[in-house]
Amino acid sequence: MRINAQQGVIEIGHVTYSPQLKRTRLATEAVSLLLHYTLGELGYRRVEWKCNSLNHPSRAVALRLGFTYEGLFRQAMVVRGHSRDTTWYSIIDSDYPALQAAYQQWLAPENFDMAGQQRQKIGELIEKQRAAVVNP
Repeated sequence: MRINAQQGVIEIGHVTYSPQLKRTRLATEAVSLLLHYTLGELGYRRVEWKCNSLNHPSRAVALRLGFTYEGLFRQAMVVRGHSRDTTWYSIIDSDYPALQAAYQQWLAPENFDMAGQQRQKIGELIEKQRAAVVNP
């Protein structure tokens, strides 16, 4: 969505997954690849995730993937005649190494059993990686 290359800021927005893709390994990998491209390859400093405050699934995904909650923009816009609050999240470049390591661990084939069920939750891996950065 919003891109400010001069400031190194880019926004992920209007993400819509089919019901078959929601809450899957592929959905997580898609966002992981997008973050790698923007923060790792293009050198952006900040990736933003904004959503309608009433969109609880989007808010949950942002937190699950390690985005940091930044706040609520009250009455940020009018959509279809109704006032909408917008919730903001971000990942900044200094956050990314720990998140990237956690994504790689979570996406690794050995993290999934024969039925495709995860062995470790991505949130647990993110916490471990963040703790390792703070307390090496």
